[in-house]
Amino acid sequence: MAKDERATLLEVHQALTEEQFQSLKFLLEGRVPAGLLLPASRPELCRILLQRFPGNSLRVTAGLLRQLGRLDLIQRFQLPLEEQVPEETPREPNGDTPKVRGDPCLGCHPGGIPAPRVNPRRLTEKDLMQVAQRLGKEWQEVGILHLGLERSRLEQIQEENPGNPVLWNFEMLREWRQRERHEATVSQLRSCLEPARLDPGILDFLQSLQGD
Repeated sequence: MAKDERATLLEVHQALTEEQFQSLKFLLEGRVPAGLLLPASRPELCRILLQRFPGNSLRVTAGLLRQLGRLDLIQRFQLPLEEQVPEETPREPNGDTPKVRGDPCLGCHPGGIPAPRVNPRRLTEKDLMQVAQRLGKEWQEVGILHLGLERSRLEQIQEENPGNPVLWNFEMLREWRQRERHEATVSQLRSCLEPARLDPGILDFLQSLQGD
């Protein structure tokens, strides 16, 4: 007898590390309201997926696991996955794969040695909170000049969280992350904050995350 869908979802979520679980919630932003995702525990996220994607929650989860690189869980729990047809690489008339003029191969270092694949580190809720705790009182300046956020949105964040500067910083960073979606990596945030007049410890902290 096939395992219950909810039970399978819960087992999948429990097999994820805390960072991977937070990343999975991040990947769902845009499809599920952030207000539901942020506080959701693993059992609560199962319930949300079952409600939002009736009959399709396992397929949705499999797609997210593929993005997280957890193909082992897809195989272990035999999750359904939509087939993705790879794009056919155009070929030269002689049948060879074309190369960029002047480069020995695509994605290679000079000399034809394949370049290592880089897996950008996405920012978790914990990462954002640790950055938020280090930001100073010039948070609105940072949000407008360096993160490209609207002043009206920053004022709204301040009104929604009265008297809590750390939460202002955190919600500002979450707003930026939600807008950037898959581009909201540690290196991207560090690049945005480098020109700002901030505590050097913030950039050092982000640098340490890139080395994880």
